[in-house]
Amino acid sequence: MPDTTDTFKSAATPRLMTLVIALLVTTAGLHATPPALAPAPNTFDALVQLFNDWRTFERPAMKAGVPDYSAAAMTAKASALPTWQKRLAAIDTTGWPIAQQNDAKLIKAEMNGLDFDFRVLKPWSRDPAFYVSIWPSRTDVPSREAPVSYPEIQLYEYKWPLSPAAQTELTAKIGMIPAFLAEARVNVKDANARDLWIQGEQELRNQSRALTTLLSGKLRVRTLGGGQLADLSGASPELLAAISNAQKATDDYVAWLEKLAPTKTGPSGVGKDNYTWYQQNVHFVPYTWDDEVALLHRELERATAALRVEEHNNRNLPPLNPSPDPATFDKTAKAQLDKFIDFLVKGEMIPDKPYLREALTGELARFTPAERLTFFGRVTMRNTMPLMSHDYHWIDLGRMRDEPNPDPIRRGALLSNIWDNRAEGFATAWEEIMMRAGLYDDDPRAKELVWCMLANRAARGLASLYVQSNDFTLEQGGRFQAEWTPRGWSVAKDSLTTFEQLLYARQPGYGTSYITGKLMADRLMAEYGHQQERAGKAFVMREFMDKFNSEGMIPASVMESEMITDKGALLPPE
Repeated sequence: MPDTTDTFKSAATPRLMTLVIALLVTTAGLHATPPALAPAPNTFDALVQLFNDWRTFERPAMKAGVPDYSAAAMTAKASALPTWQKRLAAIDTTGWPIAQQNDAKLIKAEMNGLDFDFRVLKPWSRDPAFYVSIWPSRTDVPSREAPVSYPEIQLYEYKWPLSPAAQTELTAKIGMIPAFLAEARVNVKDANARDLWIQGEQELRNQSRALTTLLSGKLRVRTLGGGQLADLSGASPELLAAISNAQKATDDYVAWLEKLAPTKTGPSGVGKDNYTWYQQNVHFVPYTWDDEVALLHRELERATAALRVEEHNNRNLPPLNPSPDPATFDKTAKAQLDKFIDFLVKGEMIPDKPYLREALTGELARFTPAERLTFFGRVTMRNTMPLMSHDYHWIDLGRMRDEPNPDPIRRGALLSNIWDNRAEGFATAWEEIMMRAGLYDDDPRAKELVWCMLANRAARGLASLYVQSNDFTLEQGGRFQAEWTPRGWSVAKDSLTTFEQLLYARQPGYGTSYITGKLMADRLMAEYGHQQERAGKAFVMREFMDKFNSEGMIPASVMESEMITDKGALLPPE
């Protein structure tokens, strides 16, 4: 969840009114702007003010230094949500530029996302893993995947060894974890989503492991451009004690989850109708649950069939074997990175930027022994460029950091993972775009890897759909994913498959976003190319990508109304 700056000013407000407003903010989560400072109604400034106020409201209240996700606190927040929805609806966007009208729709979608959380998802009372707080590494997408409690303790944001001020801050943050997990026990004790309960234990074990490794001085934290050792040299006794206490509290919470696990018998999916509502009203995905089943089946069939044809085409070529040793792999990976960046820039796909090489170098794969490989490792040990294409994620993050969007509503990450079909979907589309653009013309066997990855993403997305409809348990979803991933490269109960299926259960639509977002990006590119043709112009990849990237991390279905101005170029509504 991105940081926002509250623009509320009270200097011109009488002291009594200021106290009343502060009380409302603290107790009910309402946020008011003094009339003297409020922007003119029905202006974009008023929308931006609402956006900033909304982001403040969306965060939980704090109680004794701990985020308050209690039933009473969440009931109070739910009762206040309609006020925010009415405030947004009262802003008349008639006549505004289409991008600003879309900004209002993005805010409405965020409000719909919180409404869905209150009515259906209820992660604070249904999902034990919601209470994970420690994050050693930056995720490769705009914000943390799945519902995450506030505040995230992002160890990668600190410079290590820590300054005295940073030590004080981190001591306070980590120090609240025991009380936060004590609150969690009260909040989730009646939850009955069996898979979320049992599988979610692993996320807490990861937190315990991270805290233990931090104390040992061996934890590496990672962000855009690389990582560093979380060096606790000179750490205060208070910080060391806070870490130790947090680790023990995490272990105690896991033991409590394990003790109650046999009593949990309920489903974890949200059901077909809820899933469809969420996709259409929060994530701007135009499909129903049934539509997505059909579309993902088609992509699975297409990818698998294309793989078999590619294997036939390459039948007389040497097999594409994994690198035999670290030295060979490192040399090959560095050469492939240079080739990949040259292809992007000299091939006029995207412009060269200072962050381009930094973003990709920081994510360059490392050699992994065969016995430790999971699906994507089996791909990268043969060729790093197919997954390097998916690392368009990190280019996006570099752009967000160094070239922030001028639109304040699009500058950061949208809530409820609304960005998922843009981030994951386009990264998946980019894998196939790069292949079709000729990246592997001198290495045909690498094309097989692209089709393998697409088949894997379609299979795991299908599994997630059946988990959400409660036709599959997570274990069954993992088996389906493994069965339909080519070459036996996905294993049902390995760490990657279980992590993926849990994530997609916790965040409806995330597992399918790789494919639905790819299809939405394909649609946008098709419409843009047709628009250019109708205007007598050539399709220029670099121009398309510049426009696409300038839109921000928003769904391609929202971009359509901004990038396709020739209505005759639009495909029929989906």
